[in-house]
Amino acid sequence: MKNKIVIITGASSGIGKALAYEMASRGAKLVLGARNKNKLDVVAEDLKTNNIDVITIPTDVSIENDCKNLVLSAVERYGQIDVLINNAGLSMRALFATTELSVIKKLMDVNFWGTVYCTKYAMPYLLESKGSVVGVSSIAGYKGLPGRTGYSASKFAMHGFLETLRIENLKKGLHVLIACPGFTASNIRNTALNESGEQQGESPRDEGKMMSAEEVAKHITKAIMRRKNSLILSFQGKMTVVLNRFFPKFMDKMVYNHMAKEPDSPFN
Repeated sequence: MKNKIVIITGASSGIGKALAYEMASRGAKLVLGARNKNKLDVVAEDLKTNNIDVITIPTDVSIENDCKNLVLSAVERYGQIDVLINNAGLSMRALFATTELSVIKKLMDVNFWGTVYCTKYAMPYLLESKGSVVGVSSIAGYKGLPGRTGYSASKFAMHGFLETLRIENLKKGLHVLIACPGFTASNIRNTALNESGEQQGESPRDEGKMMSAEEVAKHITKAIMRRKNSLILSFQGKMTVVLNRFFPKFMDKMVYNHMAKEPDSPFN
């Protein structure tokens, strides 16, 4: 990653922040985007104390022009793009029957359209560098998770988009990685939306039993360097994908039972 130009969205916290530090430790030059400018600047200032070349661009990935500005700012500063990591994301926790449609739209705008917008504007430069497009996704993009209709829908859409992108560019040297960390000790669950679009405020899961954002970032970085097509980090996630391929009805029941065990599960 030495001197590679890496764009990371959602870089002010969680996996995005961890990826910034991991990439920096390997010599990359960073372009960090996130909605929270103050948090983003704190990350950048800390990196600069270690002589890391980094710029920050306030970015709401649900806004097309923000994504365009993020990419063009990277090119203006560094003249190229080697890696685009579409990490910015929102989650939710509510039954579809009681969820306002605006919540589903918001998740699609951030998780799916944010990936599409950033990738669209970065594509010419990534094709030139034979670089990498990364989507930080979820097992929810392989198997529908009850109580997460909008989240699963957005991740399924992301998977379809990125897989098609890979196939279209098989002979052009573009690398496309779909990374599925599993439940991670990060901010996305704390900011998950409820049925009316408000943040739930706290995670229903025990973070002590989850993989850290820093560990996830190491795995994703290694997968980029090895130009892998996919990355599923948890054993539970790998088993879900494999078993769902052969026993989908059985897995419907297993997933239901597993998610129903969450504290205050919406479908208990």
